[in-house]
Amino acid sequence: MERFLFNVDGARIVGNLHLPQMKMSKVPAVVVAGPMTSVKEQVTGVYAAALAKRGYAALAIDHRHFGESEGEPRQYEYYHDKITDLSAAVDALVEDERIDNERMGIVGVCLGAGYAAWAAVNNAHVKAFGAVVGYYRDVPSMKDADPEGFAAKVDQGVEARRHYEKTGEVLMIPAAALEGDAAMTLQSTYDYYATPRAGVANYRNEFAIMSREHFLQFDVQPAAKQIKVPVRMIHSENGLSPKWAKKFFENLDAPKDLLWIDGPNQTAFYDSPQLVDRASDLLGEFLDEKIG
Repeated sequence: MERFLFNVDGARIVGNLHLPQMKMSKVPAVVVAGPMTSVKEQVTGVYAAALAKRGYAALAIDHRHFGESEGEPRQYEYYHDKITDLSAAVDALVEDERIDNERMGIVGVCLGAGYAAWAAVNNAHVKAFGAVVGYYRDVPSMKDADPEGFAAKVDQGVEARRHYEKTGEVLMIPAAALEGDAAMTLQSTYDYYATPRAGVANYRNEFAIMSREHFLQFDVQPAAKQIKVPVRMIHSENGLSPKWAKKFFENLDAPKDLLWIDGPNQTAFYDSPQLVDRASDLLGEFLDEKIG
């Protein structure tokens, strides 16, 4: 593993590039996208290391606003920046002389699957897209389920952004908590982010409230009809929103498959050695066929 640095819109991005044993002069590569608020030593690093063992140079990054990367405000979950960062990461890898720029893919886990899906639409270097327990947000369905609550949280984000612009203060809530206001409130997400499982020094269990202005309106579903590269989706009935995963899959107009793995909950796929190995085997087989 080595540090991998590049710039996006004047901000330095810090990544970890996990390298395979170099059996050829140039190797295929993937960029790995991860869950909201996460950093490169967590989920993306786990999958990048696993894919490197399977023959791929795999890059995990700290997005702008998070971890070691630059970008203000901090802990700001802004989908436009995250998609742009991923696309820029692909472009930066293309320039590395060790990488075969005709064999580039992108992989996403949880919400990272949504960011990676849009990056696959927006970057011609991406030749394959893989996803593990993706969170395929369906904004119209979310609005229909709770119109007033949805609008109230968007308004909360707008007010927090105005407060930041006026005072420079970033209003925060926990990224994961079981009581009070938090970005993630499921027991499984709390058991990951608020415990030593995710307790790397580079991580902060915080979420900028101003994120809600845009984050809540980030719709993953429309990307399905725009993706033209081969897709492998790996999901679980106990993962996040399997109904939305099936909807996204049905709307894909590209070579595709959807594979199901048994797992106890969403975050088990983040760090369970058995589940990570199984998902990575399936990703590796797919990538070998499509870009390997």
